[in-house]
Amino acid sequence: MVDPGDALPVQAALAAHGLTLSAILLTHHHADHIGGVSQLLQHGSVPVFGPRHDGIAAVTQALGDGDAITVPGLDLRLRILDVPGHTKGHIAYVRDGAEPWLFCGDTLFAAGCGRLFEGTPAQMAASLDKLAALPDATLVYCAHEYTLSNLRFACAAEPGNGVLHERVVSDSRKREHGVPTVPSTIGLEKATNPFLRYREPAIASQLQSAGKLAHGAAPLEVFAALREWKNHF
Repeated sequence: MVDPGDALPVQAALAAHGLTLSAILLTHHHADHIGGVSQLLQHGSVPVFGPRHDGIAAVTQALGDGDAITVPGLDLRLRILDVPGHTKGHIAYVRDGAEPWLFCGDTLFAAGCGRLFEGTPAQMAASLDKLAALPDATLVYCAHEYTLSNLRFACAAEPGNGVLHERVVSDSRKREHGVPTVPSTIGLEKATNPFLRYREPAIASQLQSAGKLAHGAAPLEVFAALREWKNHF
């Protein structure tokens, strides 16, 4: 289980599918990601993997950049990336190979990124660049279904992006039918997510037109202005 904010849905899913919990993987310390841990551990002791520098008392195996784990009971090897920004100690889990996965918590969202509660724009931009370097086929399992809201902002930030508008149609249809938009892919995020595209001149131009960025701003200034705009969008 990755980031169990609530134990009850996890327990219901385990019962419905005849499964046994073998491990808990945590990305960061916020309550909506760790709130169910203590209750789940009351029903059996399993390892709790989590970030080394994010202050989570329940973690039994602390992890950081460059570490790798094999999930007990599963033929699943994951490597760890430090991706600070949303929190100072945030980590992500990557499955490499022919069918790559990414569990990225609240660092990267479908068409967006997490708020900077503890980290700096420079940290978050570097973390997102690290995730963007993963193979395009990597499935992005972010932690929240914020996609349509993020897409509305993305269209404001880069209105001339045709692939983005196609994604709005596709993801809107999914939600109309009760289908999640997660996972997306790294390739799709690189084509449509403004926080991975902050170096695009069109985004800087849009920020300038909206009076939110000075002309000649450096890429990191563009990123910071973009995140601040999203905070109040």
